[in-house]
Amino acid sequence: MSEPGWSARPVLRSSPDGAATPGEEAVAVEAPVALLFNGVSHVVMMATPLNLAELGLGFALSEGLLDDAAQCYGIDVVSTPLGWEVRLEVATRSFARLQERRRQMAGRTGCGVCGIESLQQWAQAPARPAKWPVPDWLSSWRADDAPAQSAVQTALLDLPGRQVLNAQTGALHAAAWVTPQGQLLQVFEDVGRHNALDKLLGHLARSGAPMSEGWVLMTSRASHELVHKCIRAGVPLLAAVSAPTSLAIDAAHAGQLRLWAWCRDDRFSTFA
Repeated sequence: MSEPGWSARPVLRSSPDGAATPGEEAVAVEAPVALLFNGVSHVVMMATPLNLAELGLGFALSEGLLDDAAQCYGIDVVSTPLGWEVRLEVATRSFARLQERRRQMAGRTGCGVCGIESLQQWAQAPARPAKWPVPDWLSSWRADDAPAQSAVQTALLDLPGRQVLNAQTGALHAAAWVTPQGQLLQVFEDVGRHNALDKLLGHLARSGAPMSEGWVLMTSRASHELVHKCIRAGVPLLAAVSAPTSLAIDAAHAGQLRLWAWCRDDRFSTFA
């Protein structure tokens, strides 16, 4: 039997004696998902077709297409013969901003990253939300701080049990929302690490959860895209189980994001 996030596929398993045993394995579903704003297609991504409404809203917010969730008036998720469509109805001003970005993408001759058309635009760090304070619980956290170490260890121990699809398929990343004490409140999975984070951010935006009351834990490396998304959303801390990239560290410094990486067992490293 298959579920939306995985499908059963036939497999031949090898053995030390050279024989092959037929069977079935759960394989993660990767499907094309198109995001449409006011009826106009903006992007097609490969994603696990679960929590797609959260994915659409999270992407719109983390990419700066919307300033807040109130500018999205409705979301419909539609299955088509070619894939999935996430149809968002957004405010007129937000749609005009999206149209301008589409014009830049259509005529760009520069670096071609995310619709920007010059290296000067690329160098601009994403802006923090207005009136963004450092949470009290975070202001004293350091790599040698016992509460910080305890929170990371607690979250890491609990996370595998919340990665239901990855336990079946071994092919999905997870993005988790964690309390300062290390309690996992929400976990979203996807074949793409960026998609998993957008699903989480979309959920938090829809629920109105204060960003000052938690942090994000990712089962991946810390890339500059993840850092940018967290900065735009107002996340105070991004922690990753693997290494950061140089651009991720630079962006975290510029955007006042606490960045931890190599979060494994009883250690982690503070990079920003």
